[in-house]
Amino acid sequence: MLSRDRDMDMCSGPLFSKILIFALPIMAMNILQLLFNAADMVVVGRYSGSEALAAVGATGSLINLIVTLFMGLSVGTSVIVAQDYGAGKPDAISSSVHTSITISIIGGVLVMVAGLALCEPLLAYMGTPVDIIDLSTLYMKIYFLGLPASMVFNFGAAILRAIGDSRRPMYYLTITGIVNVILNMFFVIVLHMSVDGVAWATVISQYLSMLMIITFLSQNDGAIRFRFKRMSIDGDKLKDIVRIGVPAGLQSLLFSISNVLIQSAVNSFGSVMVAASAAASNIEGLVATSTNAYYNAAITFTGQNMGAKKYDRIDTIAKVCTVLIFATWIILGGVTLYFGRFLLGLYTSNPDVIDLGMLRIKVMMVAYFTCGIMNVFPGLTRAMGYSILPMLCTLVGACLMRIVWLATFFRWYPTVIMLFVCYPVTWTIAGLGQVGVFFYARKQIRKEATAKQYSAITSYCARERY
Repeated sequence: MLSRDRDMDMCSGPLFSKILIFALPIMAMNILQLLFNAADMVVVGRYSGSEALAAVGATGSLINLIVTLFMGLSVGTSVIVAQDYGAGKPDAISSSVHTSITISIIGGVLVMVAGLALCEPLLAYMGTPVDIIDLSTLYMKIYFLGLPASMVFNFGAAILRAIGDSRRPMYYLTITGIVNVILNMFFVIVLHMSVDGVAWATVISQYLSMLMIITFLSQNDGAIRFRFKRMSIDGDKLKDIVRIGVPAGLQSLLFSISNVLIQSAVNSFGSVMVAASAAASNIEGLVATSTNAYYNAAITFTGQNMGAKKYDRIDTIAKVCTVLIFATWIILGGVTLYFGRFLLGLYTSNPDVIDLGMLRIKVMMVAYFTCGIMNVFPGLTRAMGYSILPMLCTLVGACLMRIVWLATFFRWYPTVIMLFVCYPVTWTIAGLGQVGVFFYARKQIRKEATAKQYSAITSYCARERY
């Protein structure tokens, strides 16, 4: 049975309002997550000093590098569940749910072990400044204890979004985020802890979010209901999830590798630059996380329409997402530029950190529209069943080109501006590539649909003749 208490009809009717209504809760969730992460850094920066702020900031790209591959599998879950939902296959949905949750638990444990073992040598390899590396290692080791819970929550949220429920994950994140902020202040301000207090607050919040989403799935009366006794891995569903999710995870992994390389270059400028870049990155995330909501919308809407075999609506989905990306960039990018110095001042009172952070923000905001295109169009392509091509595009357009940039232009002119210009240049290259890949996939889908239709007509005519 398909429960339709919180979903919407994505396969008929106007798309602009539906995509916007679906994306807004995800956008709010992403912004809330950003604000809660910012609260971590504000509290630690204000009450534990700029070194503690830099220590937490230096871990971001490395954490993403370690967790991103398994997180990519949640994309596979979202696509497969959305396609089955659009096709009206409750048994297939149930099988996908139990396979996905089982994968998330196993993957979470594996990532936790990998993170605990690799964080210190990788931080050293990245050239993390000696005055913060011990604090960074401490933060990461505690943070990774919460990875199993984080993995389960993300897979559960992917399941809910796939059936059209984008609001409930936002509610859960709001609750756990508030708990996280309260625990931050208690551990750091009251108990006088440092990065360890911020990390423990995050871990506790992650397990709370896992508990809430598993409770809901267990009590649901529809096809997405989760039962512990049915936990297993369906081989066919695993293949489908891996087929879509692994290339998505590898794409994110490649992107994270390129960010780690850039972070290593940032580290070479010292802890003040690390702190500035970390604070600015959090502020820029206001735009990045907002446009990422359209990525989730693209996957879900395209996936359901693929399942319903309504291929013509995919073009409209792409157009709507592009318009929304542009509007979000103009509005939120303008807000970020106008209030940038004030926002940086919330993290630290160090004028050097603020000046360098503002420099990064100005460079980044110039082309953040292309970053949105680069992130959203792979969702459209992936939901059509083409997952390897977007990965290859990211490999060449982002990862490879960033390596080339660091080895040439940055090496010739080793300045902060030349380093940060690497981002908009590679966003533009990768974004154009992802648009081209989308048009190729769309053309192939239409060809296949026409061929199947022709085959069906031919078979019918042959039967009628005899």
